[in-house]
Amino acid sequence: MIARVLSFLIAISLCATAALAVEPSEMLEDPALEARARVISQDLRCVVCQNENIDDSNATLAQDMRRLVRERVKAGDSNEEVISYMVDRYGDFVLLRPRLTPTTVLLWFGPAMLFLFGAVAVYRQVKQVKATEPSSLSDHDVQQADALLSDKGDTE
Repeated sequence: MIARVLSFLIAISLCATAALAVEPSEMLEDPALEARARVISQDLRCVVCQNENIDDSNATLAQDMRRLVRERVKAGDSNEEVISYMVDRYGDFVLLRPRLTPTTVLLWFGPAMLFLFGAVAVYRQVKQVKATEPSSLSDHDVQQADALLSDKGDTE
């Protein structure tokens, strides 16, 4: 029981730290602009944490990135312009959902291609195993086998 309560408290504290990543001093006064900044921040990867968006990360660099996003939003840039600015500055790696480009084709279609190649390999293997199985006996072969077995029974 104590272990469950303790793990529940740990889970809540981990969630709370992510929620507190954006400090009140970073937030824009205009709620509409702040909401736009949050939406943009959800799509940008923290280059330090690598698996968190900048809105959830407590890293100093993520804080700087959030500040840049808010500056661009406040300056009147559209969401796409802000994202393009961040990509120009940090590279495609900053996107949590990378764009489809010649350099990311393998990232997007690699898993499907691996699955397809695996399915083809399994199909060929099953087909090969079925081809090597002995074929069923003809009526003539069955009669010969019966004759041999009956002859053998007579000699014993």
